[in-house]
Amino acid sequence: MNGPSPRDDLPADAAGRGDNAPLKLEQFLPYRLNVVASLVSQALSRIYADRYGIGVPEWRVLVTLGQFGMMTGKAIGAHSHMHKTKVSRAVAQLEKRKLVMRRANRADLREAFLALTPAGRAMYDDLAPIALDFADRLSNAVDSADRAAFERAVDRLIERSTKLAAEFAKDKATG
Repeated sequence: MNGPSPRDDLPADAAGRGDNAPLKLEQFLPYRLNVVASLVSQALSRIYADRYGIGVPEWRVLVTLGQFGMMTGKAIGAHSHMHKTKVSRAVAQLEKRKLVMRRANRADLREAFLALTPAGRAMYDDLAPIALDFADRLSNAVDSADRAAFERAVDRLIERSTKLAAEFAKDKATG
């Protein structure tokens, strides 16, 4: 016999509303995208946490520097959509492990240029094929005939989300 239903804990007047609710969390696109992002991040982070002993922010910094070479922390944050404090902490961890080095920006002493050390580059070169294999295995969930349409849809969602975020930031600033 099954245990009590989650609805058993609801007040009597709320128990029957779920099916008629105007907003259902499990059908709400922003929530569903967040669930996908969270589950993918958890699965991928287990790989690089176990193998390399780094977390999500460190991984993003490492991969961004692996892709672009030398960047400022501000540029890494903009590219990886991370707050500057997360970037700073991740860089500090990677520096401590001698995976990232910093060089002063003579034009602006408040910021530094960051780059991978040879050990950091070796880690990037080792983890890139593993991450790409993970992405391939994930994308296999979408039929090959639908992948181009899926990629276009993701690109459009990113573009629209960027515009909406800017609109809401502007409204908040003027509001």
